[in-house]
Amino acid sequence: MEQYVIKGGVPLNGEVSIGGAKNAALGILAAAIMTDETVTIENVPNVRDTRVLLQAIEGIGAKVKYVYNNTVQINGGSICDINVDYEYIKKIRASYYLLGALLGKYKRSQVALPGGCNIGSRPIDQHIKGFKALGAEVEIEHGKISTKAEHLVGGHVYFDVVTVGATINLMLAACLAEGDTILENAAKEPHIVDVANFLNAMGANIKGAGTDVIRIKGVSKLHGTTYSIIPDQIEAGTFMFASAATCGDVVVRDVIPKHLESLSAKLIEVGCEVIEGDDWVRVISKGNLKSTNVKTLPYPGFPTDMQPQMAVVLALAHGTSMVTESIFENRFKYVDELNRMGCHIKVEGNTAYIEGVDKITGAQMSAPDLRAGAALVIAALSADGISEIEDIEYIQRGYEDFEGKLRGLGAMIERVDSEREALKARLKIG
Repeated sequence: MEQYVIKGGVPLNGEVSIGGAKNAALGILAAAIMTDETVTIENVPNVRDTRVLLQAIEGIGAKVKYVYNNTVQINGGSICDINVDYEYIKKIRASYYLLGALLGKYKRSQVALPGGCNIGSRPIDQHIKGFKALGAEVEIEHGKISTKAEHLVGGHVYFDVVTVGATINLMLAACLAEGDTILENAAKEPHIVDVANFLNAMGANIKGAGTDVIRIKGVSKLHGTTYSIIPDQIEAGTFMFASAATCGDVVVRDVIPKHLESLSAKLIEVGCEVIEGDDWVRVISKGNLKSTNVKTLPYPGFPTDMQPQMAVVLALAHGTSMVTESIFENRFKYVDELNRMGCHIKVEGNTAYIEGVDKITGAQMSAPDLRAGAALVIAALSADGISEIEDIEYIQRGYEDFEGKLRGLGAMIERVDSEREALKARLKIG
């Protein structure tokens, strides 16, 4: 079992480059099969989730070619199956985007009910409601969700809750439906805009992405294109918060600063200096962090995917802070691990009450999910002594070469896959 061995107490310093947005890539890779022509996608993050989705795409007959490490060519002209295998799907949640992509292109699809991180219930009722509004029949049986339509026609969908997944899935299906579709109360995240821009580059007609009303005029077919994925705001935020927690000075490059505004604002509130350039953000932390309150909200609010990392920063700040989670109900599973390091965090309902401490100490920990795992790494980097973090496959789902990028900033971190290697790593960095 792979794990990280980390010696903390070293301020992070230097520059780090951010890769493509995982959450945008998953929607874009699924959309790429909707044409029979070749699509070239650049800045694809080489992480476990994207690799698994590409395996699923190959599994239904599409051709996938890695041109470089972060550039992929996909041709959906050879797809021979609309049934996506469960072995792939149970590993990642966003494989359900293949439902909308296949339904749009072939007017039918079948995908096993999805997996992913266990951070709370993420029902697909809004996806189903949307597909039905476009004229599709939807059935769930034997652990699979199936859709089919004689004719896919435009419809009016009002989402009961703001949902990124259903917004993307309905954009995929609706762009090849007959007539006009309106999606109201749509999600506004940057990766929604990126998927819409990609579809438009393939010949779709989508307007309003980034607002809560998206209007789609159906087209008869899509064509090939070359497209580059936007930078990952959550990867960028993770390094920004790592700088804050370790009293570091880090320049985060290849980003879109506007996407990071809610994060930068909180870092300034807690006492960090944040300097923005055209495509970079510098975070300087001199310690003496101050407490603040945070509530997760849909974009442009504070992202739920940055909540665990924020909690680590606040655990090292002077005073009492509150972190309220309004998106997922099961996102505080990392708190017990942090408390074992000496943090003072108490969870009541959907709120964590954090009493800041002067220092924390290394411990043996286990990553409960992707973002919580990244938060535990930040905590280990800021702690006295050596920490070991298990179940890092969660972290590898969303961060490309995480330990390599951290080492480039001066972190003492090793990835090992045996007790013998762990012992050597402890001796090396201890």
